[in-house]
Amino acid sequence: MPSELPPLCPVLNFDPELLLRAQPVRVVFFDVDGVLTDGGLYFTEAGETTKRFHTLDGHGLKLLQRAGITPAVISGRDSAPLRARLAALGVTHLRLGTEDKRPAAEAVLAELGLDWSAAAAMGDDWPDLPMLRRAALACAPCTAHAEVLAVAHVVTTRLPGAGAVRELCDLLLVAQGRYALELELAAQ
Repeated sequence: MPSELPPLCPVLNFDPELLLRAQPVRVVFFDVDGVLTDGGLYFTEAGETTKRFHTLDGHGLKLLQRAGITPAVISGRDSAPLRARLAALGVTHLRLGTEDKRPAAEAVLAELGLDWSAAAAMGDDWPDLPMLRRAALACAPCTAHAEVLAVAHVVTTRLPGAGAVRELCDLLLVAQGRYALELELAAQ
């Protein structure tokens, strides 16, 4: 007869002030190139764009949704691979092919009945600054531009397109009191 497994003890640890800042977050705005991807632009011989996504980031987005936090993607680029990946993850709040990200984010906030005090944003370059400066929690991958790093409350240790998004997702799950529960459910 198999013995009962002891509960997992989470190993992640975040600054308490950062967790307090993250508690009211109900929506997270993500850039794509340099955040959900490594920032490289890959083209086939036919001129089609391809993208590389990381499974850690994808699972983090799913966990956010289960915790009642809405992921929203706002990007200056639009592509079939991006749309396919976001559809597979169930991400429905999209504003693609837009360079002016603040009004796009504000439209999503209005749809959700939220304001910037309930928003987090993750970006890597100047077009993301209007969102990052207004969000209650601003996050940047470690490779972001210096001006973005200067306004970020959180800078990831993992690279973009290689788990950086998951770091932010984990922080939000801990702040919402959902991380240990989700970890235990996954380990059963």
